[in-house]
Amino acid sequence: MKTPNAPAPAPQKTKYTAQALTVLEGLRPVRVRPGMYIGDTDSKGMHHLLWEIIDNAVDEAVNGYADCITVTVCEDNSMIVTDNGRGMPVDIHPDKKMSGVELIFTQLHAGGKFDNKSYQISGGLHGVGASVVNALSEWLVTEVYRDGHVYRAEFCCDTDEEGNLIPGKVKRHLRACGKTDKQGSMVHFKPDARVFSTTRPDAHIITQKLRELAFLNAGVTFVFTDLRKAPEEQKQTFCYRGGLVDFIRYHNSGKTPLYPDPILIEGAGDGISVQVAMQHTDAYTESIVSYVNNIRTTEGGTHETGFKLAVTKVFNTAAREMGVLKDKDENFTGEDFREGMSAVILIKMRDAQFEGQTKAKLGNAGVKTATEAVVTEQLSRFVQNIRHEEIVKQILEKAKSARNVREATKKANALARQKNSLDAVALVGKFAASIGRDYARNEMFIVEGDSAGGSAKQARDRRFQAILPLRGKPLNSEKRRLDQILSNEEIRSIITALGTGIGDEFKMQNLRYNRVIILADADQDGAHIRALLLTFFYRYMRPLILEGHVFIGMPPLYRIEKKAGGEVRFAYTDEECDRQTEALGGSRGVVISRYKGLGEMNPSLLWETTMDPTHRTMIRVGIEDVAEAERMVTVLMGDNSEVRREYIIENANFSKTDEFASKYHG
Repeated sequence: MKTPNAPAPAPQKTKYTAQALTVLEGLRPVRVRPGMYIGDTDSKGMHHLLWEIIDNAVDEAVNGYADCITVTVCEDNSMIVTDNGRGMPVDIHPDKKMSGVELIFTQLHAGGKFDNKSYQISGGLHGVGASVVNALSEWLVTEVYRDGHVYRAEFCCDTDEEGNLIPGKVKRHLRACGKTDKQGSMVHFKPDARVFSTTRPDAHIITQKLRELAFLNAGVTFVFTDLRKAPEEQKQTFCYRGGLVDFIRYHNSGKTPLYPDPILIEGAGDGISVQVAMQHTDAYTESIVSYVNNIRTTEGGTHETGFKLAVTKVFNTAAREMGVLKDKDENFTGEDFREGMSAVILIKMRDAQFEGQTKAKLGNAGVKTATEAVVTEQLSRFVQNIRHEEIVKQILEKAKSARNVREATKKANALARQKNSLDAVALVGKFAASIGRDYARNEMFIVEGDSAGGSAKQARDRRFQAILPLRGKPLNSEKRRLDQILSNEEIRSIITALGTGIGDEFKMQNLRYNRVIILADADQDGAHIRALLLTFFYRYMRPLILEGHVFIGMPPLYRIEKKAGGEVRFAYTDEECDRQTEALGGSRGVVISRYKGLGEMNPSLLWETTMDPTHRTMIRVGIEDVAEAERMVTVLMGDNSEVRREYIIENANFSKTDEFASKYHG
């Protein structure tokens, strides 16, 4: 037996030669390292397969070859994308000696988007999208409709004689199998459960994506069908003739615009098409969403920089000409003009350079100059038009108010940094810090109420867990200016405990806790506190969410005890309660108790069910769709109660709760 202090055995020396090198042929590299191509293998990565195929169809529409794209989710969770474009090439490639269809689906870096001959504008650039989808699918079938014929090819994930996996193998070569008067392509695939943690497509996520694409491609029809639903609920159609203007109206549906019609800017320069729709509202924060060739650039890029520079320059010139700025050296900042602004930026160009296959940020240096030039020219014309004088005055008045708030906030921030201001006042006797210095392990629980906070302090592992109890509700960051938010003790406590600062002064490198966990009761007040905190993080500490540091703690909702034997289980959802109840012999054989709040749990139970990393359940907060997230924060947390009421009536579903209450509580 090895003694505890025995030295580790010396590693065996082996020769490192070319024989030790592994060469992954065909699509095997995708299967071995899927994260390199689709980001991850959870729900987001699984949906990314669908986006790759949809992007190819949209490229046909962008280049004028298609005007209708359909997406179908089948009962077995497989997905179908169809377009009425030109149809994929079916002839034999002269060098590879295989059909164009098989080349597209079996060879990495093969496609028609490298030389700008087949596609003037394209979101897919790397030639890996369709082949990656094939590699990570259990099976894939494609049909091409062109020249009066139907062509069909089938692929599958197979194994060779030695048991080695062969992803994306041709099962049936491309062949003509019928006549048709249709034109276009169809791709039907099923994500492989051996790769993804879930293979169930989310209808809500898909409809958000298709709605977004319909806004970006004015006049193109997107049809979504979910065959898993009842027939009357299966089909949705999206088509917007107004394009970006309709997008801004939808985006601002929960806000109060300063002027009725969004400002539309369209132009081109250096081979780059620029479209912008913008509108100011009575909100206190900006919302800019940008796209390049229909691909959302969640991390911005040079096109956003050019837009911001142009807006600042044009409106400062207008402010000086209209006498709002008296001193020739005086200027508003860009943030002043962007307070309350909603804007959608769409760039169309050749040779777009993105950072990585997931295309989060535009890298082309020349786009900044082209975007700035187009926006400066077109926005200057708008500002100088006498018919728009009142609109310009409203924008400048908004900027003036924003500047006053900014200066007041600057003073508030300076005061907050003073010794014995935030650190001494907000946290004394309240915050229980962790004692460990391992940042990657450290986590901070924001806990609702002193009672639950007391239990959490006793339950925690002080080596890596910190507890910040909230003694009251934070302010609604959607309805308050930043200087007002900073006056709220609960908000100040959070800012101080995390150490990052907020807004423009946010510094991720100063974050003291790798996980920020919101822990609130599973009732209306708890839900409201979670919404308030998430709104604050979204508005003023958004990188925390974007980089995956924010979590929702999930205390159990139910305690389920078997009458015979006393076995106890916990359930975190109504559905799980059903399963656990059946597993213990059905409702007649168990006693079900619903926890009303965290304060009911003793420290040992709170640790076991909610805080112990080896047993707890948490939800990581993320942003799948920035534009939709912006709209939902406004709808749910903004001033427009009528829009919120309409949303709740349309989307709330209390049937499961009523059914559960009837089943277990009479």
